[in-house]
Amino acid sequence: MNQLIEFIRDNIQITYILILSIFVGIEVIKSIPAVLHTPLMSGANALSGVVIVGAILVMLHSDPNDYLALTLGFLAVVLGILNVVGGFAVTHRMLQMFKKKK
Repeated sequence: MNQLIEFIRDNIQITYILILSIFVGIEVIKSIPAVLHTPLMSGANALSGVVIVGAILVMLHSDPNDYLALTLGFLAVVLGILNVVGGFAVTHRMLQMFKKKK
């Protein structure tokens, strides 16, 4: 616990930026109209793909005895894959809404 408090104390500016970016992200997402949802979801899928590749690269270069890094990397890969699959499902469903009915 002391290491966590010391890390936050040493990186207080990064912590402030993270908190501010969370609030800015929430405000930006709330103001997006439904028409723009599909293109933005496609962009989010691309970013999740980058996260997956980055997590795999970090896992490949980490020490095999560093179970924390391997666990976090595995968790990042799994959550990134879930995000990509869910994003494609939502995008497909949204595109179905715009198709003309026969």
